Amino acid sequence: MTNAGMLTLKGKLEAIIYAAEEPVSLDQLAALLKESGLLPLLLGTGAEESDDAPASQPKDAKAEKADIKAKLRAVLDEMVASYAGDDRGLEMRQVAGGYRLSTKPEHHDVVRAFAKSLKPPVRLSLQALETLAVIAYKQPVTSPEISEIRGVDSTGVLATLLDRKLITTAGRKAVIGRPILYKTTKDFLMRFGLKDVHELPSMEEFEKMTGDGQAELFEHAPVADATGVPDSPAEPAEAEPEVASHENQPEEA
Repeated sequence: MTNAGMLTLKGKLEAIIYAAEEPVSLDQLAALLKESGLLPLLLGTGAEESDDAPASQPKDAKAEKADIKAKLRAVLDEMVASYAGDDRGLEMRQVAGGYRLSTKPEHHDVVRAFAKSLKPPVRLSLQALETLAVIAYKQPVTSPEISEIRGVDSTGVLATLLDRKLITTAGRKAVIGRPILYKTTKDFLMRFGLKDVHELPSMEEFEKMTGDGQAELFEHAPVADATGVPDSPAEPAEAEPEVASHENQPEEA
């Protein structure tokens, strides 16, 4: 394996082990490398050899699996050794049949002191997340516009988001009533690990991540203006059947 290939493989293994909540076993890592098409990096084979690999696997699958695990273990042993230096604050070691990255015991005191100084994790309701998403994608946006998109009053949720410092005011909109505009904050970017709002996922990606169809909120049209009055009679038209049903109730009685 080339030095570049080894560095790439170690980087991927390190990322997997770091991201995992539980120790990652050799079998899990080997299966992931196979599924991701990364075995050539481990075995030192080229693309052409990789394409021909399935034809040779049936000859001795057990031996090949043992070879993969042996080479993978050797790479992990090198990574464990590289973390053992005094200049490293983390250590990689075997725990419960797998590999885990953690802070070294000698640094626990300083890490514990730092952790106490951190802000507690932000826990938001579905309504708050929904409102925050509307602001993130539509900013700067007013309260009536947010309520029109969501279909419910968002005043209380806005107060919560302001209190959590995830949103802030951004002046007033130049329309009748001059309503307050809202935008996301630096704390919002920090909490969600974003460089700027341009790193927000697209509508399609957002819909896949939520799985609940929240992306449909942003396709709502038309949006009410700052006075809260819709630009189109679409919503009153939807309300007509409800009025008719109330009028028909006495007749049924």
